[in-house]
Amino acid sequence: MENYYFITKKMCVGYDNKPLIKEMELALPKGEILSIIGPNGAGKSTVLKSIAGQLRLIDGTVYLGETVLSEMKADELAKKMSVLFTEKLRAELKNCRDVVATGRYPYTGWFGILSKEDELIVDEVMELTHITDIREKDFDKISDGQKQRVMLARAICQEPEIVILDEPTSYLDIKYKLEFLSILQEMREKKGLTVIMSLHELELAKIVSDKILCLKGEYVERYGTPEEIFASNFIEQLFDITESSFGGNEKFLAYIRGIKATKK
Repeated sequence: MENYYFITKKMCVGYDNKPLIKEMELALPKGEILSIIGPNGAGKSTVLKSIAGQLRLIDGTVYLGETVLSEMKADELAKKMSVLFTEKLRAELKNCRDVVATGRYPYTGWFGILSKEDELIVDEVMELTHITDIREKDFDKISDGQKQRVMLARAICQEPEIVILDEPTSYLDIKYKLEFLSILQEMREKKGLTVIMSLHELELAKIVSDKILCLKGEYVERYGTPEEIFASNFIEQLFDITESSFGGNEKFLAYIRGIKATKK
C-alpha cells in the first residue's frame, strides 16, 4: 500500500443502496493523472462523487495514503482533497481574485480572514494558472474558459494533494481545453498533484493521462495505461462503435482509434 497514494478496495457505488458499479480495485501513485472514460450513463460522475465523499459508498473502502477517506474529518479532508464539478458558480459582486481566495477556507477559520501567507499563496496560484491578468475582473462577466481556470485556481488554493474533476473541459473550445489540461500537468510536475477526472475527449485522455479507467456495465471494463487502453479495437467495443454507425467512414473510425487517417 505504501507504493500508492490513492487506493480503492472492492468499492461499490450507486444510489439508494442499489449498486451501479461493483468491486472497483484501483491503485494510483501520488502525482499521477487518472482519466475516467465511458459511454454516457456509465457512472463516471457517480464514481467521482463517491470518491469525493458526496455519495456514500455501498461497499468497500477508499484510501488516501494509508488513511481511510471516510474516517477523515471534513476540515482534514479539505486540506487533502479539492473537488471541481460541473455546477456553475455564481459569484455576485466578486472579482476573480476574491473567488480564488475562497479556496483558502480550510485555513482561515470562521471569519475567512486571509493572512499574509494566504495572500501570497493566492497570488502564486493565480500566476501558475495564468489568470493574473483578469484578477480584478467580475467573475460573472468573464468567458467560460476563464471561469474554469479561476475555479481550478480556487481548488488548487486549498493546497490539496489530490483534485477530483468532473468533465472539466466540457463546453470549452480546443484552445481552453489544451490550456486547462496543460495547467494540470504543470501542477502535477511542480506540486506533485494527483488528479482524477472524467473526460469525454478520448484524444485528450490519451495524451494527458498516466492511467485510464474504462466504465461500462456493472464492473470496471478495463484499467491501465493509455497504451494498453487504446490498443487494438477496444475503444470501439467500449462505445459500441461499428462501421455501420458512421456509414463506413474510415477516417472517423481511424480518429476514434487515435490514429491519424491517411489523406487521399
